[in-house]
Amino acid sequence: MERAALAVVREPTLEIVIPVYNEERDLERSVRRLRAYLDARFPFHATVTIADNASTDRTEDVGRRLAAEVPYVTYMRISDKGRGRALAAAWLISRADVVAYMDVDLSTDLNALLPLVAPIVSGHSDLAIGSRLANGARVRRGWRRELISRCYNAIVRFALGARFTDAQCGFKAIRGETARRLVPRVENRTWFFDTELLVLAQRAGLRIAEVAVDWDDDTDSRVELIPTAIEDLRGVWRLFKDAFRTKVVHRPAAIDSSGARSADRSDLEVMPADGA
Repeated sequence: MERAALAVVREPTLEIVIPVYNEERDLERSVRRLRAYLDARFPFHATVTIADNASTDRTEDVGRRLAAEVPYVTYMRISDKGRGRALAAAWLISRADVVAYMDVDLSTDLNALLPLVAPIVSGHSDLAIGSRLANGARVRRGWRRELISRCYNAIVRFALGARFTDAQCGFKAIRGETARRLVPRVENRTWFFDTELLVLAQRAGLRIAEVAVDWDDDTDSRVELIPTAIEDLRGVWRLFKDAFRTKVVHRPAAIDSSGARSADRSDLEVMPADGA
């Protein structure tokens, strides 16, 4: 008599990366608040990684102390500045099923974390992004930042054909295996990293879910608006030109012996735009 095989369902794991630069004042409060939320209200096992990209204040001391004192919090230091550099360094070595990031100021309401991760855990999407411009979002920020954000995202949609509404909201998640395949294709390692990641994902046919978020802007942000805007526009121009030279191909997932489709065995390739 045959015994029915029992499937063992493993709980998905999440790693949240917080990229920081000179955040000695806010780091401890934010990490402890996030960790308390995860422990009390989040249904999956989640770790928090502080990715310090070349801070020159006491951020390193605070980060290392938090890693020593708070369970499931780790600290890593990257020798050069750049949010994209910090995210790439952390995501590429992570073995979590889902990797995510959020800004240290926790501007996004943490109740949006589960809706962000759920489409990836369910297999519905490969990436998920918070959007301050989607229907249902509630945002509090100054008119100048609001205007710059809307203009920039309009340019991304017009020039690059983006179907997502908010390229640079500091609240994103991606399937771990997808990150390890896609991130090495991203050239930019500073502020344009987010936009380039999403554009390459869209061009490869990956599925991107959007979650409308409640956002309370940080008036003490370290982002320098004008230099960042110039960098972003240069990145848009580079990707616009690349669209005529190369394309990113998402190879179909393999089929295992049970007939199940495994996204982990899919791959991404960069090919000439006129390649087969």
